[in-house]
Amino acid sequence: MPNLRLAASLILSIAAVAASAPVLAQGDVEAGKQKAYTCTGCHGIAGYKNVYPHYHVPKIGGQNYDYLVIALTEYKNGNRVHPTMEAQAMGFTDQDIADIAAYLASLAPAK
Repeated sequence: MPNLRLAASLILSIAAVAASAPVLAQGDVEAGKQKAYTCTGCHGIAGYKNVYPHYHVPKIGGQNYDYLVIALTEYKNGNRVHPTMEAQAMGFTDQDIADIAAYLASLAPAK
């Protein structure tokens, strides 16, 4: 039951952010390629696992553009908690987020 509550809370949070997020033009893929360089340090490693603490690192190549914008915005605003992601995202502008999301969404999904 706690997992169901967590899932429902996450869905409601995403819907709230989507409703309140500024409307951005689709980001620039080439600009995003440069800005997403540090993302490959974790998300670009085969196996997508972190050594400590041990947790699954999600595959973000080919992910949905809107989802990426929402997730990065939530990390930037401190509403989604992960120390490394918060530190990365806190310096992003809305345009940086749009560009990074456009680049990542343009990639073939990881297998």
